[in-house]
Amino acid sequence: MAANRGRRAPTPGFVLLVRPRGDDDPTIRVGFTVTKKIGNAVVRNRMKRRFRALAREVLPVSGLAGADHVMIGRDGGIERDFAQLRSELARALKKVAA
Repeated sequence: MAANRGRRAPTPGFVLLVRPRGDDDPTIRVGFTVTKKIGNAVVRNRMKRRFRALAREVLPVSGLAGADHVMIGRDGGIERDFAQLRSELARALKKVAA
């Protein structure tokens, strides 16, 4: 996975990987992954739906243009409050942008 070579920002609910593509395309690309270590299929799909909603809300404003963003679910992510996840994502994006 090419994003592994990018910047990493761990949070309690997820790990954010961001890697600039360097292809002069300002499109923000995003991917989500939740391993089988995290609950059953229902739990994993719910977590991915929450990540998609977060990405739709936060990335157009705070995401890095021309970069790939990957959110990797962590064990406690499904129990976290959505507002808490939103603030963690904003903080993680600031960290990788610096």
